[in-house]
Amino acid sequence: MVTFSLFYFSPKPMAEKLLVRALKGGKNTRIVTLNGKKITKMPSSLERLPGLRTLDLQNNLISKVCPEINTLTQLTKLNLGNNLLEEVPKEMKYLTSLRKLHLFGNGIYRFAPGACDGLQNLILLNLNNNQLTQIPEEISRLKSLTYLSLNHNQLDSIPKELCFLNNLSELQLSYNKLVCIPEEIKFLKKLQKLLLVRNNIEALPEGLCHLMNLRTLDIAGNIIRIFPPGFQFLKLRELYCEENPLFLKQPVTAIKQEDVWSLQKWKISRNLHLVPLRILICSYKCFNQRGPNLFGIAQV
Repeated sequence: MVTFSLFYFSPKPMAEKLLVRALKGGKNTRIVTLNGKKITKMPSSLERLPGLRTLDLQNNLISKVCPEINTLTQLTKLNLGNNLLEEVPKEMKYLTSLRKLHLFGNGIYRFAPGACDGLQNLILLNLNNNQLTQIPEEISRLKSLTYLSLNHNQLDSIPKELCFLNNLSELQLSYNKLVCIPEEIKFLKKLQKLLLVRNNIEALPEGLCHLMNLRTLDIAGNIIRIFPPGFQFLKLRELYCEENPLFLKQPVTAIKQEDVWSLQKWKISRNLHLVPLRILICSYKCFNQRGPNLFGIAQV
């Protein structure tokens, strides 16, 4: 295996010399690292490295992916973070062995048509710090994806197709403009970590309560007032909900007839401290029956 790497800034000629050496290795070259070399174009000569496994072009000035990249069918890791890309390139579909794709810190505002088609082995996709306003339905084609990070974008919604990524274990959507989470999130059965910090989310879907493998939930900085029924049964190890206007008031007596009503109550969960939780009660008679873990709230 031949590896060529430089991790410090150097003049452009040094980058060219490094690439020439890599090309001499031919099909035996496995890793090429050209970080921070002020490269404006991806070298088309990469097509002469069919055995390449890792290509690291972080911190450059690349605005487009060269079409010759379609020959790198054995590439497993591609890092184009902190460049000048404006879309997830369509050329990605040819990288059928790719497992990790880093596209953070660009100006990406869309997925090119077909970009997801050939990425059946992708397990990690990092699109942090871009300008995405929506996620295409084609995201569901990334069947092996386990880690998806979309922090610091401009997303105002999540397509239900994202919730069909059955292998997803970590989903990061912090610092966007989301107002809700689709009910279909219940299909992410393997999800262990969900980060939704600093959005505009008003309520969590009841489907969230079906995620029995969820261990970390961060919803800090939203506008959530109450949690859905069944939330207390989640086996969370970490819950962050600071800076939400959670419905916290002292209980008062409700004097009404004993008809059947649907009201809001609180419940203390077994693995959390105190969260406002919506449940159903049978009547106002039940509303006045308090216990150590359950009591009613009414406005007068």
